[in-house]
Amino acid sequence: MTQAEEASLGDRHADERAGRAIALGALFEADFGQRTAGRVLERRLQEENAPLAAAGLARRIVESVVLHRDAIDARIEHAAPQYPVVQLARIDRALLRSGMGELLHCPTTPTRVAIAEWVELARTYSGEPARRLLNGVLGRVAREAADRGREMPASGNGSEGGGDRHTGGSTGDRFDL
Repeated sequence: MTQAEEASLGDRHADERAGRAIALGALFEADFGQRTAGRVLERRLQEENAPLAAAGLARRIVESVVLHRDAIDARIEHAAPQYPVVQLARIDRALLRSGMGELLHCPTTPTRVAIAEWVELARTYSGEPARRLLNGVLGRVAREAADRGREMPASGNGSEGGGDRHTGGSTGDRFDL
């Protein structure tokens, strides 16, 4: 790999991380009920002058959470029944919903990458208990989907599991929470 290719890959990775953090912030803020997730997201994207790649991923994550929130919450509660979604701290709820949104509805993100990135964000924004919760819930959902042969491979690198992840949802800009 050339230096230019490595730099481009590094920039893309940084943009994706920024997109995840922006999506998380928008969903967290929207959980307070003052503004919709879509409006919060667009304001944050403008304020941060987000690169196109970051903005695109942030929009896909927020849109997937808004469009599929009930199904995402049900899967979270199935994977971790001792942690009812409505009783979680807002940041933990936003982390779980965002991670599930990307894991289930962003087909270009490899499964392992989505899990690793959201576990790291949980460590940064909430702490060790949230990190363990996200790792357990996202890992369980990924394994169950792989066992059923649907939605996503068990691994994002193609070396194990199989099948394509489904995309779900649309790519429009309307996503009110």
